[in-house]
Amino acid sequence: MATRNRPLAETALLPELPGRRSERSSTAMGFAAIVLWSANIGIARSLAESVGALTSTALMFLVGGGLGMLVALARGRAGSIVRLPVPYLVVCGAIFVGYTVCLALAIGLSVNRQQTLEVAILNYLWPSLTLLFSIPILGKRVKPAFAVGFLVALGGVVLAPLRLRVWEPTTLAQNLVGHPWPYVLATIAAVLWGLYSNLSRKWAGLATTGAVPLFSLAAGCALLAVRPLFVEPSAWDTRAVVELLFMALFPTLIAYGMWDRAMRRGRVTLVVSASYAIPVLSTLVSAAYLQVPVAWNVWTACGLVAVGASLCHVSMKDGEVG
Repeated sequence: MATRNRPLAETALLPELPGRRSERSSTAMGFAAIVLWSANIGIARSLAESVGALTSTALMFLVGGGLGMLVALARGRAGSIVRLPVPYLVVCGAIFVGYTVCLALAIGLSVNRQQTLEVAILNYLWPSLTLLFSIPILGKRVKPAFAVGFLVALGGVVLAPLRLRVWEPTTLAQNLVGHPWPYVLATIAAVLWGLYSNLSRKWAGLATTGAVPLFSLAAGCALLAVRPLFVEPSAWDTRAVVELLFMALFPTLIAYGMWDRAMRRGRVTLVVSASYAIPVLSTLVSAAYLQVPVAWNVWTACGLVAVGASLCHVSMKDGEVG
């Protein structure tokens, strides 16, 4: 049998490769995660303004992770989570936590809502990075056009923080030197999510379940540990409670779980290709929710990131990531 030489923990989770039906359902979950994430930045910024970025994100992941673990216990899947491959649990778990902390800080440290939109574009470099990291991690091969696509996407990332008076040295200094940390942290978050998407495929691709609820609880605890380092006045009202519950249930628990499943068992290239629409979709939703007029540089950056990521995708020789 093909499973005879596999580790015991791995065969206990999945004795055979997932069928086509499982692949289709996992791919559809990836599409659904993309739609749910489109509301992530706008609502997260609104919560950060009333409750605090670290406070709200910590509660989001604690509530979402807690609900996820309760569901796993009710379905008898808690044991499967702890039997997942150790590299996936430890390394991917640490990357998940690091990504969460970096993105929460990037949103919370943004000086205004306009910078929040720019930070979102920086974070959306992750589809291109997912394809880039698949070369060393999953052994994928690319055509020379890959470099062109990556540079185009990078151009969008560089353009995002620049406002209308981009060519004035003083304005450039204010944007990139005066308040650099949101941009730096958002870029680090993009790198971490690109790594997570590939390593989860590499180490837990055969597993029937993921550890997102466990990772979410760990991320919530990490955010609570960092919380005392920052001054975050909190003002709770009905809107903040509704936003928190929405974020905990949909973009956190459901979307991250669906994405993890799509990366492990779905058609990764197809899902990552669909994620190229996230910058534009998220900018539309966030701008409408936050009532922020979108400047020309943000729209241009969205287009560059999406086009660049698309070029990266079509330059993959075997047409599949993982």
